[in-house]
Amino acid sequence: MKHLVTGAAGFIGSHLARRLLERGDEVLGLDSINDYYDPALKFARLATLGFGGEAAEQGRVVRSSSQPKLCFVRASLEDRGAMEAVFAAHSFDRVCNLAAQAGVRYSIDNPRAYIESNITGFLNVLECCRAAKTAHLVYASSSSVYGLEVSRPFSNHGPVDHPVSLYAATKRSNELMAHTYSHLYALPTTGLRFFTVYGPWGRPDMAYFKFASAILEGRAIDVYNKGDMLRDFTYIDDIVDGVVRVIDRVPQPNPTWDAAQPDPASSSAPFKVYNIGNHRAVRLADFIATLERVLGAEAVKNYLPMQPGDVYATEADVSDLMADFGWCPSTEIAEGLGRFAAWFKTWQAASGGN
Repeated sequence: MKHLVTGAAGFIGSHLARRLLERGDEVLGLDSINDYYDPALKFARLATLGFGGEAAEQGRVVRSSSQPKLCFVRASLEDRGAMEAVFAAHSFDRVCNLAAQAGVRYSIDNPRAYIESNITGFLNVLECCRAAKTAHLVYASSSSVYGLEVSRPFSNHGPVDHPVSLYAATKRSNELMAHTYSHLYALPTTGLRFFTVYGPWGRPDMAYFKFASAILEGRAIDVYNKGDMLRDFTYIDDIVDGVVRVIDRVPQPNPTWDAAQPDPASSSAPFKVYNIGNHRAVRLADFIATLERVLGAEAVKNYLPMQPGDVYATEADVSDLMADFGWCPSTEIAEGLGRFAAWFKTWQAASGGN
């Protein structure tokens, strides 16, 4: 199959592109390579896939030097003309939209970036898929959509009507927009609510990445709510395995869907929403202790209160993903953080500590 993977210079996107190539598929990666965090890391991810400086050129489709079935184009989702040009030049069997403006706290100070990328950009993806009659659109949602929900584990069949950050609101909007296109145009769509993904080549804006850098450099780490927060940390390899399984299966209308008692996770249209997480919440303080152990250094902790937009706990009910796809995350925290720590030390040395 031929795939469009947006966000291909990102954490999950670069891993997904590699996995699809390993099984013999063809991939066109797309990414704006914005400066939300250091673009050097994004270019380094692309370098592992066989791309050099030519990947920095806007709008130019370049081929990997090491992967004959991989191409890349630097473009933004919100650039309607660029997106339409990509779809006009290529025929995709599947589209996986992982590109987005990420970050909960960043959305408080930079709200317009989220509307442009996550709303306008996603509309462009939907419109291009509609016009091209794409067989299946898979897109990234987020555990953040659960907002003020306190029942755990979070169920994809439950309500998600009270987000606490604009980032979460845009991700919930993506789900609603996808359902509209599934309903109006029979465009098959599957949304995946990711739960705190971690691992090698991760995002430096994520807490575990910041913690590792500070711990090895002897700087204090900010620990919110005294470490009394629960997160469903999910290792990147488990995430990618789940995404690939979902990509392969086109969602069908749910014949038992009842408008009088509507199930948010399915529809009378070809539409599905799944949680994808480790389904085992870990206390932040315990996570930090494990990271200290695998790094071989102790953290200096600066305890702070909960931050605006944060939630106390996330924990995924992934029973649907298990039942429908036979998927089960298998990487324990100690193993996953050990792999991350080994990569991080190498990366830090190669990048001069930056």
